Amino acid sequence: MSNKAMLPELMKTHGISRRAFMKYCASLASVMALSPAMVPRIAEALENARRPSVIWLSFQECTGCTESILRSHSPTIEDLIFNAISLDYHHTLQAASGHAAEAAREQAMKENYGKYILVVDGSIPIKDPGYSCIAGISNLDMLKETAAGAAAIVSVGTCAAYGGIGHADPNPTGAVGVSEIIKDKPIINVPGCPPIPVVMTGVLAHFLTFGIPDLDELGRPKAFYGESIHDRCYRRPFYDKGMFAENFDDEGARGGWCLYKLGCKGPITKSACATIKWNNGVSFPIEAGHPCLGCTEPDFWDNGGFYKPLSVPAGDYRKAGVAAVAGGAAIGVASALMSKAKKAKAAKAHETVDAHDLEKSS
Repeated sequence: MSNKAMLPELMKTHGISRRAFMKYCASLASVMALSPAMVPRIAEALENARRPSVIWLSFQECTGCTESILRSHSPTIEDLIFNAISLDYHHTLQAASGHAAEAAREQAMKENYGKYILVVDGSIPIKDPGYSCIAGISNLDMLKETAAGAAAIVSVGTCAAYGGIGHADPNPTGAVGVSEIIKDKPIINVPGCPPIPVVMTGVLAHFLTFGIPDLDELGRPKAFYGESIHDRCYRRPFYDKGMFAENFDDEGARGGWCLYKLGCKGPITKSACATIKWNNGVSFPIEAGHPCLGCTEPDFWDNGGFYKPLSVPAGDYRKAGVAAVAGGAAIGVASALMSKAKKAKAAKAHETVDAHDLEKSS
């Protein structure tokens, strides 16, 4: 179907009812943390939007981001998003190969110059172009060539956003993220190893309806990366009480206590994992009993051992984050002691009153 087809035509072709479409718009508003009043605007924008061309480039990556987005949990939502765009080039998903594949990319660039969305996953090696090439073209040259005609760039996954595992010490390929190379285009970073499927598609949907979303200092959409996992974690009450699991099979671990001492990076990691979760909202790593690895943050591969708490020196931790977490832990312990002291004081006062009443009655 032509990429100029309007959304109502696609809905009719795929048997999607108006009711299902409005339900999708309501779900999308919720995912993007928008008011219910925005639902009609989302519906109108999607209905009037032409199918934009999307070129997806994969560089030094593991295909995890593609695997994640293919596992989007609700077909009525994710299929609608994919059918509302024209995915003209994707190494893993396209049927074409060889010369035909590159011809498709060049044609999409030519026909949609200045209008297409460029999605990138994987880091870009700059130390030696021979580390990663596609059709004899280095990743660096292909990125620059394709970015030149893009309306905006979406860096999907931590590798494309910050360099990821390829950028980890000693970084033999000189791997960097997209924003280290492209300076003259709007760039939306959607980090994660991999990112949550609904976050990826939600960012694309937001761009289609409202344009570039509100971004934080690291270029991440605030709707999905505006709060730390720690702030929304269901284990947070245990942290505030100073109740921490000491190993993976002690009373605390079995009781769902805070995993901070087992290396959880939730306090310095911004992501929607604790709210949107994974697999249709079933769970997320901390709920499964595993500490957060901090995969949405720069240099997370180098920021200490996975099972070492942030208070243990190991790598280049963010000093402010460490101080905040250590302070929070101290506050949590102090709060628990104060609570215990208050209970003891109240019990003593109760005993005094009872003794006084007994004396009066006698």
